[in-house]
Amino acid sequence: MLLTHVHGDHIGPAHQAEANAGVCGKPDFSVRDAPNSNTVNIAVGKKAKLMIGAELNSFFASKMKAAGGDPGQVQLVRFGAAGKIGGVSVTTVPAAHTNGLPPDFLDKSLGDALRANGLTAYVGPPSGYVLSFTNGLVVYLSGDTGITAEQDIVVRRHYKANLAVINIGDVFTTGPAEAVYVISDLVRPNSVIPSHANEVATKDGKVVPDSRTERFIRSVGIPAHVPLSGKTMSFDGSGRCVSGC
Repeated sequence: MLLTHVHGDHIGPAHQAEANAGVCGKPDFSVRDAPNSNTVNIAVGKKAKLMIGAELNSFFASKMKAAGGDPGQVQLVRFGAAGKIGGVSVTTVPAAHTNGLPPDFLDKSLGDALRANGLTAYVGPPSGYVLSFTNGLVVYLSGDTGITAEQDIVVRRHYKANLAVINIGDVFTTGPAEAVYVISDLVRPNSVIPSHANEVATKDGKVVPDSRTERFIRSVGIPAHVPLSGKTMSFDGSGRCVSGC
């Protein structure tokens, strides 16, 4: 598991009581996970490694232990370094975003003090990831980010990413136009998966017309593959989709 930053929509203060509770535009997250997190609960349940950057190692190790898991499941990957899971090499790359830990995930006294002052806890910078597979596939996971020079210098020139997963949601991250620039001019992969659209992007398995997602796909100039629930996409070593797209 990869965690780019600790905003509530990523770390998970709650989860659904059952699959597909609510509707796409307003899901029902009625089961509370804080002060632990959905991220930790999934890692414990799946006995998965949790790879993180920033100043989060000790924080998540303690959360993992409190949830009945093994603190050793938490693996820290600093900028410029690489961790390995099986044959997959994972490294963190910079992201332009914020990374304040909400008070809900802290013990009551500290959380209440921060909340009373309108503050979050500092846990270091956010990150993106580059995953390098043994077949040659190199995937850039942007996390939540704006446009950065590293998308050209580090992600494209050094790691040579050939598949990208890019946020397109606007307001809090790059919007469709900015994301198109990142993909077409900076990263230049062979395929792209749009993410974090902040909208109802599909209906009955089809992209909604004039949505952010549709505008991004129309403008990006390379194969763009929309993730759909229950469908697994597979990519070859060159970053081109071979099934599920």
